[in-house]
Amino acid sequence: MRTWQVGDVMTREVETVVAETPYREIVDVLLRRGVSAVPVIDDFRRVLGVVSEADLLHRVERAGDPALRRVFESRRRRGARGKSAALLAGDLMTAPAVTTDPEAMLSAAARLMDREQVKRLPVLDDLGRLVGIVSRADLLRVHLRSDAEIREDVVQEVLRRVLAVRDGLVTVEVRHGDVTLAGRLDRRSAVDLAGRLAGQVSGVVRVTNAIAYDADDTISDPRQVMPVA
Repeated sequence: MRTWQVGDVMTREVETVVAETPYREIVDVLLRRGVSAVPVIDDFRRVLGVVSEADLLHRVERAGDPALRRVFESRRRRGARGKSAALLAGDLMTAPAVTTDPEAMLSAAARLMDREQVKRLPVLDDLGRLVGIVSRADLLRVHLRSDAEIREDVVQEVLRRVLAVRDGLVTVEVRHGDVTLAGRLDRRSAVDLAGRLAGQVSGVVRVTNAIAYDADDTISDPRQVMPVA
């Protein structure tokens, strides 16, 4: 069964800057490419950090009151004050960068973005070199798959290839990414597995598993097995 990975949806042509790139040039890059952040790389394309619009805006926010400083400052506020006077990418960037790899599952990348509160992840190869970047919008792209494509994966990969279910025993309906499974199988474990695997197919939003079964093989005492009507 094909499950989409970061490498399937990431942008491969990545605009980058180096530590010595000046503030104005970074702004020009963001505006010209229509992106909200750029990785800062070294000569070996290793990611040193990321400069985002938020990093650049500290300078705008403090324009007019550069000397403003509170007696008790949080670490975040101190960092923002330092960046407000920075002129080069190496001083503006947020480091270390939160990164991922091409083989990471989309769900893992989404959880990482949520946990670290970032909007994009530089993608690194096995040697730590930049090979792409993945954004929140890229992760959502998988849900643009058509219902026909999703149904084909559920039927071919889940039912036929993994579970070896004969044609006609289980029906699959897909509407706007919602999958409904119906029919009858001999074992409850096969029914449960069908539901779980269908939920892992890229583009599936929800699975309604209405498949009936003849015997419950998930309980330890066979005398307790009760057929499901």
